[in-house]
Amino acid sequence: MEIKFLKGVGPKRAELYAKLGITTAEELVRLYPKDYIDFTEPAKIRDLQPGETQAFRAVADKKLYYSQYGKTAVYKALLTDGEGEITAVFFNTKYTFDSLALEKEYLFYGKISGDPMHLQVSSPLFLPVDKKGLFPKYPLTAGLTRNMVSANIETALSVLTIEERLPKSIVERYSLMSAQDAVRSIHFPKSRIEYEKARKRLVFEELLSLKLGLARLKNGGRQLSGAVMNDVSLEEFYGSLPFEPTKAQLNAISDCIEDMKKAYPMNRLIQGDVGSGKTLVAAAAAYFAQKNGFQTLVMTPTEVLAGQHYETFGAFLEPLGVRVGLLSGALTAAEKKKVREAALNGEIDVLIGTQALIQKSTVMKRLGLAIVDEQHRFGVFQRSELSEKAESACHVLAMSATPIPRTLALIVYGDLDVSVIGEMPKGRIPVKTYAVDSSYRQRVYAFIKKHISEGYQAFIVCPLVEENERFSEKQSAVKYYEKLTGGDFSGIPTGLLYGKMKQAEKDAVMRDFRDNRLKLLVSTTVIEVGIDVPNAVVMLIENAEQFGLSQLHQLRGRVGRGGVQSYCILMSDSKTDYAAARFKAMCSTTDGYKIADTDLALRGPGNFFGREQHGLPPMKVADLADDAAVLGEIEELSAEIIRKDPNLLLPEHAGLAKSVDELFAKGALAVNSAQ
Repeated sequence: MEIKFLKGVGPKRAELYAKLGITTAEELVRLYPKDYIDFTEPAKIRDLQPGETQAFRAVADKKLYYSQYGKTAVYKALLTDGEGEITAVFFNTKYTFDSLALEKEYLFYGKISGDPMHLQVSSPLFLPVDKKGLFPKYPLTAGLTRNMVSANIETALSVLTIEERLPKSIVERYSLMSAQDAVRSIHFPKSRIEYEKARKRLVFEELLSLKLGLARLKNGGRQLSGAVMNDVSLEEFYGSLPFEPTKAQLNAISDCIEDMKKAYPMNRLIQGDVGSGKTLVAAAAAYFAQKNGFQTLVMTPTEVLAGQHYETFGAFLEPLGVRVGLLSGALTAAEKKKVREAALNGEIDVLIGTQALIQKSTVMKRLGLAIVDEQHRFGVFQRSELSEKAESACHVLAMSATPIPRTLALIVYGDLDVSVIGEMPKGRIPVKTYAVDSSYRQRVYAFIKKHISEGYQAFIVCPLVEENERFSEKQSAVKYYEKLTGGDFSGIPTGLLYGKMKQAEKDAVMRDFRDNRLKLLVSTTVIEVGIDVPNAVVMLIENAEQFGLSQLHQLRGRVGRGGVQSYCILMSDSKTDYAAARFKAMCSTTDGYKIADTDLALRGPGNFFGREQHGLPPMKVADLADDAAVLGEIEELSAEIIRKDPNLLLPEHAGLAKSVDELFAKGALAVNSAQ
């Protein structure tokens, strides 16, 4: 049903809903609350705390007065619960104020201000006392209020029958609510227990649809590979290396080669902590592909990392006759055209670049392998676009240095087979980490200068690029660089690196730092991924409380890449328990997986991924961190369903197939259930 035909909506309000992407009544009831106002235990007025947003129960004892300040109309009412008083203030809302009846009890909700003797609440939400429970809060746009949306959803639910997408056997087996009851209860829960049951049902269905969709992507509809490869000796490759690969690296290479020899495309992730040697595995796979007459694409999230991979792959492969090319944003249009033509003509065996590789203008003559580095920044859809550069399905190898707890990995890497590099290269010495406050600044500076005087290099990482009113007390990379070079580090060759610099400037700074012409590099988190300078042995992270735990671990991975003891110093004046717990974890272990587990425990539900793009379809209800406990059940059930009906063609799975198609279509890649 078009939403404009729903009673109480009409054409004008329908236009407002369209701004939220809602055009039908069915889509409206799937606009799930983003949060709730909890009226289940309203506070006494005497217990209200200024500065807090709270719910309380009261009677409007008297309406004090109306006044006009410029264009602002102010209305006030005195509220009481018989034990305390509070003044409610309404701005420019005469209709709302007039609807507040005297001597009638309401539930109020708003931000408390004033002091215990003169409490005040501004523009409070109020409901009849019989509405006690959880009041939904929805995503809104100008012109739509919570009350409007709530009323429209209630009307929609009275005329719609919610389709049951889960087989009856699954609903009964896992003691789930029906779809109809769950959708109604998620909007209008009578209690927290009812809300939790409704949410469990919707989360279960959403995560099952996601897992089934990823499993079908992984199987690729069992599409035959266009790059079935034959056994080729890697003795020449191994013999050219200046070091001995670890057992974990050899096992990962073996996994890749066995996959590339199969009739179906490889879809594998190489997961390893920072510095574990994933690039060697990728280079070996590219060498194997070249020996079989196939080309390789390597996609990275940043230009800096693309440039570094170009050098690293070149060092591994070019002495063996494998031609490596770089498609960089720093190239001129004519230079890019020349690189693309060489790739098309088969004159480049391994082409490295950023997301520009996905563009239609980039075509390989005989693509057999697509490698994606830092895969969580791209996700399943970008991997698919890259593999489509081949005439028929090519092999896909993803790499990630971002440790993720196993429960989350079941979903985030759900379309991939996984090889873990669980050991460090021989001679790698764990980085020593210390947390200090700014009173140690001069000692830390002296420590850095001591190592520079011994011929080594150092990083200083700042969270911000330029001064900002909100964070005026924080160190800024630009200002800090100027302060350092004009003071404590005067006379020491120092570089500055941050995200908004022109690419050519970034490349020049990194080149000078790698070549030891710069002794100190002041940088933002642009160095978080892929910067490899073995001679850099000290890292100072300013305002370390501003970084997430996993990000701190990634940054620390930029030192300790040589055979010399390296150090990471976390400087912060923060006294919060959260900061202290992060610093304790960083100082006690260099194990990325322990760090990831601690990070998940500390950040709590909903915040594990932060701003990282994990490349999955958007979830309406489920949260991959909050709902990790459900993933074990989902993993078992989805495997059972796929074994029985890999393409969800049985009548009992028709609803699930529809949910999978809808979910992945919204993620920009439909999964064809007819494959």
